[in-house]
Amino acid sequence: MEYHEIGNTGVKVPSIIFGTSCLGNLYKSIPYGEKLESVKEFFAYFKPPVVLDSAGKYGAGLSLETIGKCLRELGIPPESAVISNKLAWYRIPLTGAKPTFEPGAWADLEHDAEQKISYDGIIKCWEQGNELLGKPYRPCLLSVHDPDEYLNAAKGTDDRRKRFDDVLGAYKALHELKTKGLVKSVGVGAKDWRVIRELSDSAELDWVMFACSLTVMQHPKELLDFMESLRSRNIFIVNSAVFHSGFLTGGEFFDYRKTDPATDKTLYEWRNSFNETCAKFAVSPAAACIRFSFTVPGVVSVALNTSNPKRVKKNVDFATARIPTEFWNEMKEKKLISREYPYL
Repeated sequence: MEYHEIGNTGVKVPSIIFGTSCLGNLYKSIPYGEKLESVKEFFAYFKPPVVLDSAGKYGAGLSLETIGKCLRELGIPPESAVISNKLAWYRIPLTGAKPTFEPGAWADLEHDAEQKISYDGIIKCWEQGNELLGKPYRPCLLSVHDPDEYLNAAKGTDDRRKRFDDVLGAYKALHELKTKGLVKSVGVGAKDWRVIRELSDSAELDWVMFACSLTVMQHPKELLDFMESLRSRNIFIVNSAVFHSGFLTGGEFFDYRKTDPATDKTLYEWRNSFNETCAKFAVSPAAACIRFSFTVPGVVSVALNTSNPKRVKKNVDFATARIPTEFWNEMKEKKLISREYPYL
């Protein structure tokens, strides 16, 4: 694995970042023993530091709790684990049968969560996140989580303007924490890359994380142009959700929603053709998804998430897999990859 420094922050990050939404019971409940084995595997193939990307939204803080518990049980020194906490969601008591946030996405939770995006709200999320992790671990990478969802919920122009001010207030809080030396790096994670572009003009960012935006299936030129501008500004780029929530590798969820073969016919047709091409050249679909991300200049890390401990090493192997040029050429010929894509 290659290691890259995020801007001038002193934080070095490997080519693979481990996503931890599965530790928060995304889609299904996972026994603690399996979660512990997954975290153990994270540290089996890298020299420190290992980066774990989490959020208060992941299982209403369950992911953060699990990370802290696993690291303590495994005896991992704090300096060996770089923890990223995406802030915006705050744990609250569960008053109904199921959580009210992201219905259907999380299994067997004992808490609910509410969104808090503002100066005060982000500070509260940061403080709670530290409590959930528990000593001696603290996140050194912070960001506002899914500001695009917050902005897209606006009811009219005035409401959006107010919400955007809330987001900027949240970044003011993050930069104050950085100035005080309590965190080392500030970024943003979002599914709508256009919101990342908007924020990059208004808030100082050390890094950005794209989710469900740049994939082997979707890679619009406008996004590629923006990524080039980030690279020129020395803003670190992390790509995540490269499997579109597992759909491209055989799952039934696409961008966090359950698909229907009848109404999502185009998605299934694309995947069938993709799988046929992969089989023809003996290329793993997962490897193709991961390696495609690294073809874009400026992408230095990919965040990968799996609920199966045995797949951790496979993901590491996929990230360094050699993909024949003929495979990419046929992907373009079939228009599975845009023929105008400049990096292959």
